[in-house]
Amino acid sequence: MSAADLGVVSVVDAVTADLRTRILSGDLASGHPLGEVDTAAHYGVARPTVRAAIEALVAAGLLTRGAHKSARVTELGPADAADIYSTRERIEAEVVRELARRRADTSDGEAANAQLTGLADADPLSIVDADMRFHAALVDAVGSPRTSRVYRMLADEVRLCMTRTQSAALHTVGDIAREHEQILRSISDGDADRAAAVLRDHLQRARDRLVAHLADAV
Repeated sequence: MSAADLGVVSVVDAVTADLRTRILSGDLASGHPLGEVDTAAHYGVARPTVRAAIEALVAAGLLTRGAHKSARVTELGPADAADIYSTRERIEAEVVRELARRRADTSDGEAANAQLTGLADADPLSIVDADMRFHAALVDAVGSPRTSRVYRMLADEVRLCMTRTQSAALHTVGDIAREHEQILRSISDGDADRAAAVLRDHLQRARDRLVAHLADAV
């Protein structure tokens, strides 16, 4: 692969995006080392470019790096997954409460869920992206740029969790979409308590499946 193959966006952004896709797809497995020299050679770019891409992915939680050590693809343990999902729950439960109290427009979430419904036979990363679009659409519907920004700080770690879950076939697209529909219905009905309860149940089931899967893999 050459820098020219990466498109017209900035080279740092292109390398970052390609590495992100390779990590989330499982092409770069958990614990895989990413040395600057080898990675620069792979993409045909300078080491400072790779260094900047790696730093961006470390900040996003997809890579970890100790002092004077090469970066490695983040290895999620059960405690990591539980913390990520608990953090999501704190944010999203309050989001759906507010949306329900306002009976806010959730058309973007409905569109994302409709798209998800048609992905039963798709690859795990496509399913995860559609699932994340649904949840991000609800967060965005609150209309708070700062809440949306905080939520997106978690986005890549959430995707990493969800990709691991979906790759292991721990739940079906149909199940996910039906649970999303229950959340949307509660918001439309103006039932803030039910919206939050359904959301929590949805995330807790996903968390428990993933935590159990990661614990069995240790």
